[in-house]
Amino acid sequence: MSAINVPTSLLNEVKNYLGITWEDSDMDNQLMGMIRRGIAYISGKTGVEVTAFTGENVNLRAQELLFNYVLYDRSGSVADFKTNYRSDIVGLRMLWEVDNAAAAEG
Repeated sequence: MSAINVPTSLLNEVKNYLGITWEDSDMDNQLMGMIRRGIAYISGKTGVEVTAFTGENVNLRAQELLFNYVLYDRSGSVADFKTNYRSDIVGLRMLWEVDNAAAAEG
């Protein structure tokens, strides 16, 4: 997988979700790393494209998982995220596969 580019708009949405209202470039860099790791993990488990996490074609289920991944990562509990959100990840994977199969059939 190539480097994941995190747009400022996604960083701002994550900060809003976490209730971070102050400016701190060190924290922004940490959050960017967490966002990248979260996108890589969720994409790897579900097949959801990296572009589905932001922009006009955002997949809100994938984005919600990402926000929660960052919440857990920030508290040092990624292992708990993987356990607690296993069914959501499987569900997203199934929906993504159905959507892609339907698109391929035309």
